[in-house]
Amino acid sequence: MADTHGFLTVRERELATKRPVALRLQDWREVVDPANPTVVARQASRCMDCGVAFCHQGCPLGNLIPEWNDLVYRERGREAADRLHETNNFPEFTGRACPAPCESACVLSINQPAVTIKQIENSIIDEAFARGWVEPQPPARLSGKTVAVVGSGPAGLAAAQQLTRAGHTVAVYERDETPGGLLRFGIPDFKLEKALVERRIEQLKAEGTRFRCGIEIGRDMSWGELRRRFDAVVVATGATVPRELALPGRELDGVLHAMDYLTAANRVQSGALTETPFDAAGKHVIVIGGGDTGADCVGTAHRQGARSVTNLAIGKQPGETRSDAQPWPVHPTLFELTSSHEEGGERRFRAATVEFVAGEAAGPSGAPAIAALRVAETGFTEAGRAPIPGTEELIDADLVLIAMGFTGPEPIVDPGLTLERDARGSFDRAADFSSALPGVFVAGDAGRGQSLIVWAIAEGRAAAAAVDRYLTGDTVLPSPVTAKDRAFT
Repeated sequence: MADTHGFLTVRERELATKRPVALRLQDWREVVDPANPTVVARQASRCMDCGVAFCHQGCPLGNLIPEWNDLVYRERGREAADRLHETNNFPEFTGRACPAPCESACVLSINQPAVTIKQIENSIIDEAFARGWVEPQPPARLSGKTVAVVGSGPAGLAAAQQLTRAGHTVAVYERDETPGGLLRFGIPDFKLEKALVERRIEQLKAEGTRFRCGIEIGRDMSWGELRRRFDAVVVATGATVPRELALPGRELDGVLHAMDYLTAANRVQSGALTETPFDAAGKHVIVIGGGDTGADCVGTAHRQGARSVTNLAIGKQPGETRSDAQPWPVHPTLFELTSSHEEGGERRFRAATVEFVAGEAAGPSGAPAIAALRVAETGFTEAGRAPIPGTEELIDADLVLIAMGFTGPEPIVDPGLTLERDARGSFDRAADFSSALPGVFVAGDAGRGQSLIVWAIAEGRAAAAAVDRYLTGDTVLPSPVTAKDRAFT
């Protein structure tokens, strides 16, 4: 390391400032301001010459974190960007939307706040784009082999880019009108501005990747036909089936899944819709679920002008420090005040939903509309979590968003592609991402189940290596994970 005593002389963790709440609620721009380069370099100096860099293990991509921290401190930004891209196709996505298990595994975090790895990563890639250092890398020659990638989320995009650069002719099929998957339609602009997604799509196109949008495989084209047209197929459709909350009143107007709400809001921001059918303006909004998707709903409702926003989590409030059950270097469950929760509203833990309560008015569909939510305090028994009798209360609700995660990929009903399910409900695959069908591979959440963006990119890269080996007999593409690996938690 350039400064071997940096972690001793710079002991504080410095993060970029966030835009004032009153200002950021007026638009959909990113919440966090760009970090001061001096602060970034100072934080990079805190990276230790620790011998065994556990941050590599914390990150499924195996990002070369100490190396690009050193280059940042030395003001060698272009080399840092090159080193960043050696392991990560889209660092601007992970730098904004990943919960940073690398920071949890940072050796410095044993007795100090971890190095600000995400912030440094963002600074490197933002400078690289600003200075024109990120350029298309088309293949020197073509292999004559063709690959179809179904799904254009982070796993599909990573697989497509790796395979295109290896010389294969790659077509990405996306059922939505534009590529990007949940990067484009699921994550709000205040967390990931869509211009960042668009510039990567343009890079992929310049390298030779072809995009076929508005085509749903299994409806507009059969899976059998797709397999006949291409030498290999990568299924990267994600885990998009939402977890249901089957309680009395679930059918009421105004009760919907979080992703339906977020997708509509994102389409309004992109101009694809003139207005959202689920506008929160002037409404009492309740978000059920304490994860990232729930927080995204909270921030979106604030920007739409909700009258009130209440976020419910069924479990206990996490601690602010590691528990004995989650020692370093595992990624702990900690209480986090997200930018969305900073913006207002109420956040309640140990809140178990009991019933969706109808009012007298009808909703847009003509069915009775939601008017309140009956909740109770969560009790914990050997049988699991359950509402405690006698603690019920009513909370006013005009819009209820269920953000309880996802159970797996949507079913494929097509004789041309029969994929078995594993015990967790995901598409079954071998360690090398291959399915039981010759030439068909499964990458990302479709095979792993609901996971992190960093795992999706890692799986896309690894699946691309497996496809390349299948097509040519060998590969030089990196394979950072296997399909059987699990998070370092």
